[in-house]
Amino acid sequence: MARDAEAGALAGAVRSTCPYCGVGCGVVAQADGRVVGDTTHPANRGRLCSKGSALAETLKDGERLTRPLIDGRAADWTQALDLVAQRFKATIAEHGPDSVAFYVSGQCLTEDYYVANKLMKGFIGSGNIDTNSRLCMASSVAGHNRAFGADVVPGTYEDLELADLVVLVGSNSAWCHPVLHQRLLAARAKRPIRIVAIDPRRTATCEDADLHLAVRPGTDVALFNGLLAHLADQDQLDHAWMAAHAEGFEAALAAARQTADQTAALTGLDPADLARFYQWFASTPRVVTVYSQGVNQSSVGTDKVNAIINCHLATGRIGKPGCGPFSITGQPNAMGGREVGGLANQLAAHMRFDQPEAIDRVRRFWRAPNLATKPGLKAVEMFDAVLDGRIKALWIIATNPADSLPRADRVREALRACPFVVVSDCWPNDTTALADVVLPAAGWGERDGTVTNSERVISRQRPFRAAPGEARADWRVLAAVGQRMGWKDAFSWTSPAAVFREHAALSGFENAGSRPFDISGLAMLTDGQYDALAPVRWPVRWAGDEGGRLFGQGGFATPNGRGRLVPTPWRPTAARADDAYPLVLNTGRIRDQWHTMTRTGRVPRLLAHTGEPRAALSPTDAARLGVTDGDLMRIESVHASTVVRATVDAGQRVGDLFLPMHWTDEFCSAGPAGRLVNAALDPISGQPELKLTPVRAEKVAVAWRGLLLHRAAVRPQGVAYWSRVPLSNGHAFELVGSDALPAGAALTRFVEGLLHPPAGAEWLQLTDAGRGLLRVAILVDGRLEACLFLAAGEGAQLPPRDVLAALLGDKVTDAARPSLLSGRAPGGLGASGVKSAGRTVCACFSVGLVTIRDAIVANRLTSAEEIGTCLKAGTNCGSCIPELKEILRDVHASA
Repeated sequence: MARDAEAGALAGAVRSTCPYCGVGCGVVAQADGRVVGDTTHPANRGRLCSKGSALAETLKDGERLTRPLIDGRAADWTQALDLVAQRFKATIAEHGPDSVAFYVSGQCLTEDYYVANKLMKGFIGSGNIDTNSRLCMASSVAGHNRAFGADVVPGTYEDLELADLVVLVGSNSAWCHPVLHQRLLAARAKRPIRIVAIDPRRTATCEDADLHLAVRPGTDVALFNGLLAHLADQDQLDHAWMAAHAEGFEAALAAARQTADQTAALTGLDPADLARFYQWFASTPRVVTVYSQGVNQSSVGTDKVNAIINCHLATGRIGKPGCGPFSITGQPNAMGGREVGGLANQLAAHMRFDQPEAIDRVRRFWRAPNLATKPGLKAVEMFDAVLDGRIKALWIIATNPADSLPRADRVREALRACPFVVVSDCWPNDTTALADVVLPAAGWGERDGTVTNSERVISRQRPFRAAPGEARADWRVLAAVGQRMGWKDAFSWTSPAAVFREHAALSGFENAGSRPFDISGLAMLTDGQYDALAPVRWPVRWAGDEGGRLFGQGGFATPNGRGRLVPTPWRPTAARADDAYPLVLNTGRIRDQWHTMTRTGRVPRLLAHTGEPRAALSPTDAARLGVTDGDLMRIESVHASTVVRATVDAGQRVGDLFLPMHWTDEFCSAGPAGRLVNAALDPISGQPELKLTPVRAEKVAVAWRGLLLHRAAVRPQGVAYWSRVPLSNGHAFELVGSDALPAGAALTRFVEGLLHPPAGAEWLQLTDAGRGLLRVAILVDGRLEACLFLAAGEGAQLPPRDVLAALLGDKVTDAARPSLLSGRAPGGLGASGVKSAGRTVCACFSVGLVTIRDAIVANRLTSAEEIGTCLKAGTNCGSCIPELKEILRDVHASA
C-alpha cells in the first residue's frame, strides 16, 4: 500500500491480527488510537490477553530503527541494498551457495516468508534458510509428517469447546494462550468438561484442571506409551476405523508395551493419578489433546508428538467434533512460515526435499534452474556453521538469536566472527549490535500481509499507521536484493497481494487434492479482494471454499492415504542431571511478556506484575541451598552462569528450576536464560532441548541493596545484580551488591557510575555511615533527573519505588527536597496523593495487590467473580484469575 494510502487509513478503524501468540486474535485499531479485540474474528470473539490489550502502548517510535546503518553509521537504502547484494553475490561466487544463510522468524508475515524462501532455495540455490520457529514447533512438524504425511493440524478451536475431556500437555495455556484457555473455561461453565494438565510445574493452568500430573521432565513418551498399552489391554480401540484408515498399530504397540508400575516409575507419577487419567481417556469418546512447548522443546520431542498422535489414531479420535491431537504454536505466523517452506528441511507449500517430484514441480513453477535439492542447516547447526566459518554471510530477519538461541554466548561469538552479518529489525537489540548492516523494518501496525494461526485460519495484518522514518516491509527489501543479485523478473512484485497470489497458486500447482495445504482458491484475488479478505481456514481449493476438520474419514497425505502409528520406544533425554549438575533447568514464558521483550518490555504495566527474572525452586531445594524467597542465587550450567533472584514455589518439583526466557542484557544483569541452555537436539526435528538443562545452584551473599530511579535507561556497573523496569517517565532499577560499599572517593566514583550525572547537575546527598545508608538525588534545571538509595545489609529496607517514581522529570520545590532524601513524596503519599496500589496483579486493568486485598476486606468478597465485578480485575483475558483466587485464600486465612 502506498504511503499516502496508509496515512489515509488512520482516519477510520482498521481490522488486523495480534502479533503475539499462535491463537491469532483479531484486533481493531480504532481512530482514537486504541486497539481492542475484534468481536467478529473467529479466534477470540473480541477477547484479548494482557499483551494484546497493551498493543497501542507499543506504538512508540522514539527508540525505533528508522534508517539503514552500515558499520553503525547512517546510510541510504541504495547504499545498503547494493552492499548486501554485492557481499552475498561475492560470497556465493567464491565459496558456493551453502556459504550464505537466512535466519528468519514467526514474526514475519507469510508474504515476507515466501520471498525469503524463494530467494534462498529457489535462486541462491541453498536450503540454508531456517526460522526461530525451529525453537517452537519443529517437533510438531516432524511428528505430523511422520503420522499424516504432511504438516497438518487436524482440528479447530471449536473442538476444545465440544470435547468432554481436554488434555493439556506441556502447555501453560492460562498464561501462554490465555484467550483460548478462557474459551475452554467458558465452555466448561456451560457443561461438564474435564481438564487434565500434564506439566512438571504446577502452573496457573493446573489451578483450573481436574487433574494435574506433575510428570518427570522428559518422560512424556513413557506416559503416552503407557496410555496406548492401557487402551489395548482394555480393548478401548477403534478397530474398524484403524482397519479403514490407519496402519502401524502393532509395531507402535510393541514399542509402547510397559506395565503400569513401570510407567509410574519412569514418570514419577502417583499410580492412582495415572490410572485415573487412563480411565478418563479410555471412557471418553470426545478427547482433545493440546500440546505446546513442553512437548516440542525436547531432544525427544518428535517421539512425544507421535506418542500422543498414536493414542488418537488408535481410537479414531481425530478429525471429528471434539476430538484430535492439537499443536498450539507459540508465534503469530509459525504456521504461515511452515506453509511457505521457511524451515530448512522443507521445500515450499508443504512440499519436501525427500519428494523428487516436488523438487521438479517447484523448479518449474518458479522457473528456477538452480533450485536447492537438499535440506539446509537447522537453527542450532546454522550458528555452529557460522562460528566455524562454513557460513560467511548471514541475514537475520525479525528475531534476536543473540538472546533466544541455546548457548547464547556462543551465538554471539559466532556473530562476531562472521565476515558479514545483516539484521532487519524494528528496534535495536543484542543482535543488531553485532551486525555489519542494520535494515529498519516496518513493524506491526505498518505492515501489510497475512498470518496463519494454530487452527489453519489465514488472517490479514493491515497497516493503520505509517512506518517511522525510512523503515520498509521485509518482503520489499528481500525482493530488492533479489533483483540486484540478477533475478529481476522473479522478484518483480509490486504489492503484498501479488506475492500472496503467487504463494496461493503454488499451493495448488499440480495438486488435484493430493496435498492438504491448498489455498489455490485465493490465487485470483484482486488487490481489493485481498485488502478485504476475511479470516478463512485452509484448505481453500475454490472461491468460497473453507476447510474444516481434516482426517475424520481418513484421507491422509501418505502414499496410501492411511495415517501412520509410529513406534516411539521410551528413551532418556539427551541431557540428564548428574552429581556435578544435580538440578534440571526448565525455561519458558510468563504471563505478560513476549519473546525477548523488544515490544512488551517497553510497556510499564506489562512489567508491573513480574519485573525481573526469578528462578523458581521447590521448598525442599531452597532449604537444602539455604535460600529464601527473594535471595540471590547463582545458577551454572556447563555453558555459562548467571545470578538471579529466587522464588520459593511449592508448585515446583524437587530437583527442578524454572527460569523465564524473556530477559536480556537490556533489562537485567542476568542476561538471557538462553546462555545457560544446552543445545541437545532432537535427531529428527532438530529442535533443541530448552526444557531440560542440567545445572547447579548456590546462594549469593548480599552486602547491600539499592533502588535507582532514573530518567535514562542506564546500565549499572559494578554490582552483583540489577534489573530495570520502564516507568511512564523514566526507569526503576533494583540493585544488589555482594561486596561491601566502597568508602571515600571510591564511593563517589561508584555513585557517579550509577547515576551518570550530566555536567552542571545539582546533587542532594545524605550519608549515614553508621547505619550504612546513602541517599542521593540529582536535579537538572530544578527537575528530578535521578535518585539513588543504598542500604547495607541483606535485609536492608528501601522505599517503595512507586512513591517517588512519578516525580521523575518534575520540578522539585525547596520544601520538597528533604522528602526526596527521606524516600517519601511530599505529604508521605505517592505522587498521585493516594496510597500505593501495590504490585500489579491484573495487567489488563492495572489493578494492584493492595487494592485487591482492601476491596476483599471492605466488601467481604468471596470469589474471583466478585472481585471482577468490584474492580474489573480478571474480566478481560482472565489470566490473573488463579492469582486472584490465591489472594482470596490468603486474605480469608489471615482474617
